[in-house]
Amino acid sequence: MNAKDLWLRISGTIFGIVAIAHLLRIVTGISILIGDWSLPVWLNWLGLGATGFLCLWLWIMSIRIKEQI
Repeated sequence: MNAKDLWLRISGTIFGIVAIAHLLRIVTGISILIGDWSLPVWLNWLGLGATGFLCLWLWIMSIRIKEQI
């Protein structure tokens, strides 16, 4: 495993953890208040899509790099 492969997997895992946090908020419906403003749940759907995509993309890139070596 080279350094590039390792960093792709680490960052992909971090994005995966954040995606799971977005999914947990969607499922549980926990309210998040920022000052007087309540964060809408639909923002978590966007966050889940973006972080889930990045997680999968980074893991696929790490597999492709490993296959090239």
